[in-house]
Amino acid sequence: MNIVRTARLPACLFGAALSLAGCVSSSGLLPSGHATDPANLKVGETLDGTPLSSAAWPSRNWWTSLGDPQLDSLIDEALRGTPDLEIASARARQAIAAAQAQDAERMPSVKGTASYAGIRAPESVLPPPTGGRYSAVKYLSMSFSYDLDLWGGQRDAWEAALGQANAAEVDRQAATISLSTNVARAYSELAHSFVARDLARDELERSQHLFQLSRKRMDAGLDSKVQLQQTQSQVASAKQQLAAAEQDIASNRIALAVLLGQGPDRGQSLQRPQVLKPGALALPSDLPAELLGRRPDIVAARWRVEAASKSIQSAKTEFYPNVNLGAMVGLAAMHASDVLKAPSRFFQVAPAISLPIFDGGRLRANLAGKDADYDLAVAQYNKTLVNALGEVADDLGKLRSLEQQIADQSEARDIAKSNFDLAMRRYGEGVGNYLDALSVQQQLLLAERQLASLDAERIDLSVQLVQALGGGYQPESTSTPAPLAQASGAAAH
Repeated sequence: MNIVRTARLPACLFGAALSLAGCVSSSGLLPSGHATDPANLKVGETLDGTPLSSAAWPSRNWWTSLGDPQLDSLIDEALRGTPDLEIASARARQAIAAAQAQDAERMPSVKGTASYAGIRAPESVLPPPTGGRYSAVKYLSMSFSYDLDLWGGQRDAWEAALGQANAAEVDRQAATISLSTNVARAYSELAHSFVARDLARDELERSQHLFQLSRKRMDAGLDSKVQLQQTQSQVASAKQQLAAAEQDIASNRIALAVLLGQGPDRGQSLQRPQVLKPGALALPSDLPAELLGRRPDIVAARWRVEAASKSIQSAKTEFYPNVNLGAMVGLAAMHASDVLKAPSRFFQVAPAISLPIFDGGRLRANLAGKDADYDLAVAQYNKTLVNALGEVADDLGKLRSLEQQIADQSEARDIAKSNFDLAMRRYGEGVGNYLDALSVQQQLLLAERQLASLDAERIDLSVQLVQALGGGYQPESTSTPAPLAQASGAAAH
C-alpha cells in the first residue's frame, strides 16, 4: 500500500501543478513588428530603361572582369587575412561557441565526484570518544540530471543561438565583400591619382612655357609686368596642383597597404595601376525579389529576426510547468577500507516538478524584452531592405547621369583638342602665335582633367553598384533563413 501511494505522489503533484497554471501568465504580451514586403517597394519607374539580364548579378570573383592582374593579386592577398576579416571571423566563432553551449544545455548531465571531509571536534564541545579525535568521511558518487524540456524551450533557445551564429557567419562573408570592393575602389583612386599627376605635370610645363614667353615679351616691351606676374602665378598654381597630386598618390598607396593589413611600405611596391574599365550598365531581371538572398546584410538581418522569434518561444515556455529528473548513487565510509563495501552504498532519486506561481513580474519582463528584441530585429531588417534598394537605385541614377556627363565632356575635350591642334598648326605655319596655342592648351588640359575625374567617379560607382547587388554573395541553400512571414507568425503565438 505504501508503494502505491509513493508511485501516485508525482502524478498528484503534477496534477496540482497543472491546476495552478496561469498564476504567472504571458497574456497580452505580443511583438508588434511587421516585416516589409519587398513587393510593396516600387522600383519600376526608377529602373525603367535600364537593360535587364539574369547574368547581371555579380560573380564571386567579380573583380577579375576589370582586367588588371595586379588588382586581382591584391584582392587575393587581402582576402587571405586582414585585421577586419580576423575580427569578423572571431565574432563568428564566438557565436558558434554560444550555440554549441546552448545545445549542450539540452543534454543530460552526468557528474562524478570523489571527496574527502575530515574534522577534529574539541572535547569542550563533544565528550570522548567523539571529541578530541580526528574523523574523516570518504565519498565516491555519481549524479545524473536531465531537464525533460516538455515545451521545447531549450530547443528554441538553441535554435535562437544557432540563428545568431548563422547571422555572424553571414557577417563574416559580408566583411570579405566589403574588403574586396574597398580594395578595388582604393586601387581605382590610385590609378586616377597618377592620371591627375600626369595632367598636373603637363599644366606645369605649359605654364612655365607661358611664363618664359611672357618674360621675353616684357623684355621686348610687348607686355607689362602685370602680364608677367599673371603667368608667374599660373606656374605657382601648377606646382601646387602637382604637389597635391603627388600627395594623393602617396596617401592612396598607404590606404591600399592598410586594406591589405600591411605596413605603409607595402604600398610603395605597387606598380602604376591601369585605368579600370567597368562593364556595360545592366541590372538583374529578378530585382528586387532576388536581392533578399543576394545581399549578405539582408540575409543576416533575416537570421536575426528568426533568432528573435525563437527567443520569444523559449521565453514563453518558462511560464509552463517543468519536470527535471535527478539521481545520485555513491559510496561513503569513515574508513578507506570500508568505502567499497556494500553497507557504504547510498542512492537518491529526486524528480522535481516546478511551476512559477509568483515571481514579481520577472518572467513577464523577460518576455516583454524578447518581444522588443524581435521588433528591433524586424525594424532593422526593414531598414536594411529599404536601404539596399535605395543604394541600387541611387547608384543606378548616378551612373546614368555620369554616362551622359562623360559623353558631353568627351565632346568638350574633343573640341578643345581640335582647337589646340589648329592653334599649333597656325603657329607652325607662321600665321598664329605660340601664346594663343598655350592659352588653348590650358582649356584642353582642364577638359581632360574633368573627363578623368568623371571616369574615376564612374568606376567607383560601378564598384559600389556591385556591392549594392551583393558583391557575388551566394548563400548555401541549407543556410537560408525561414521566410519572415513564418518567423512573424511563430513569434506571435
